[in-house]
Amino acid sequence: MQAPPVKDGPRINDEIRVPRVLLIDQAGEKQGVMPTSSALEAAVEAGLDLVEIVPNADPPVCKILDYGKFKFQEQKKKNEARKRQKVVEIKEIKLRPNIDIHDYEVKQRAMNRFFEEGDKVKVTLRFRGRELAHPELGMKLLQKVRADFEPIAKCEYEPRMEGRQMIMILAPR
Repeated sequence: MQAPPVKDGPRINDEIRVPRVLLIDQAGEKQGVMPTSSALEAAVEAGLDLVEIVPNADPPVCKILDYGKFKFQEQKKKNEARKRQKVVEIKEIKLRPNIDIHDYEVKQRAMNRFFEEGDKVKVTLRFRGRELAHPELGMKLLQKVRADFEPIAKCEYEPRMEGRQMIMILAPR
């Protein structure tokens, strides 16, 4: 035998199985603590539903309202919150230790655009061959990047060697 489906959301009308509730009417006025049956009768008289708003309280708080409209408003709030949410992406900029000034400026403009959009930037400095013998040149370049973006970005992950590359992560302020 399978269990009955678990209902999400607040309990309404006959699903409220506590002996006493604190009732709030449709106008938002507190009616006081009363038996659940009386609260249900008041809801039926008003032609609305009895909805359990705060189930953990002692006694639980119930309100007389139109449940369909209540559910619709809750859904609208959720959608609005989801719309305002910004997913922070990590964009990657790849550099080389002996990068030319003009190439650096091009990368700098791209990083500026990423910070304006609110994204984090992972700066990866790739070493090849004999460049590995001079990691201090790479460190110097990453310190320059960090200094150039000091007003608009903060360093979230300090420059660090990982294999053949040096990595640093910057986040917008």
